[in-house]
Amino acid sequence: MASALIGFAVGYLLSALAVVVVSPLTGYHFKSGETIPLGVLAASVIGLWAGLVGTALKVSRDLGGAGLVRDFGLRVGAWWDLPVGAAVGLASQYGLVRVVYLPFETYDHGLAHRIGQPAQNDTSSVHTSPELVVALLLLAVGAPIVEELFFRGVLLRSLNSAIGAWRPRLAVPLSVVLSAGCFALAHFEAVQFLGLACFGVVLAVMAWRWDRLGPSIAAHAAFNASAVISITHIR
Repeated sequence: MASALIGFAVGYLLSALAVVVVSPLTGYHFKSGETIPLGVLAASVIGLWAGLVGTALKVSRDLGGAGLVRDFGLRVGAWWDLPVGAAVGLASQYGLVRVVYLPFETYDHGLAHRIGQPAQNDTSSVHTSPELVVALLLLAVGAPIVEELFFRGVLLRSLNSAIGAWRPRLAVPLSVVLSAGCFALAHFEAVQFLGLACFGVVLAVMAWRWDRLGPSIAAHAAFNASAVISITHIR
């Protein structure tokens, strides 16, 4: 747990440093409403990934060095992992999230716009096909793999072990809920917290049920890809 917390903090520090270094090269000045260059987005996520993947490698080494596949289930274990996972991701994007926020939209008609704002900001500089490919590689390939490795691999299993030593019967449900909450908090988006937490529960249940990350990675990838493609297509 300590390694996970430290690794997460290091990842965000590296992300911030990368943005500071790359921003002058792109002319980006952190102004409100200013388009975020794709290079700045790439620097930000790659810096974060360095911390998260580094954490997974360290924890794996501390466990005996069996590797990310054996220690955290970073694998595709059956032919249906990818299609079933993708279907769950799309159902979560267009079904679960909408249902979760539906009661609130009755009282806040601008809620739907604010929910989609972070994705719009991340893809605001995407105008060409090559830029869309880069954005998809970052947000719908790299991010799902790294985040699933960290949140559903390292964190979920660490929580399950720690809680299991205290309350075995509560280990699975608590580790699922807590890891989902951490996943949502890590995005630093207050409006999106509820939807991300619910999706995090879905991903955690998938990872626990099948003891591997293939299905949850596919779900996460489909969830992100559908958002990126929808927003860029509308634009």
